[in-house]
Amino acid sequence: MNIWIAIGLTAVGCYLAKYAGLLVPAGVLERPLVRRMATLLPVALLAALTAQQTFGDGQHLVLDARAAGLAAAAIALILRAPFLVVVGAAVVVTAGVRALAG
Repeated sequence: MNIWIAIGLTAVGCYLAKYAGLLVPAGVLERPLVRRMATLLPVALLAALTAQQTFGDGQHLVLDARAAGLAAAAIALILRAPFLVVVGAAVVVTAGVRALAG
């Protein structure tokens, strides 16, 4: 039963967070600092999530096939490859390193 209480509280919290965003005056949202943060925050969050998923394993820092796949994706991005090619390069390199490493 405790799980349902947690789910309910999470749902209410998400709703209140959305509602609080609607209560912010329009003048605040037009400030240059707020606009710049709204532009840069998703990029920073995505970069942090990528780093955590690539180099983290619970409580330890790891360097494995995922890092090689990320490096391949970065190289493909530098070469301005299309998105599907970037993803494909990451998948192929990660699978290849895992196959070679056993």
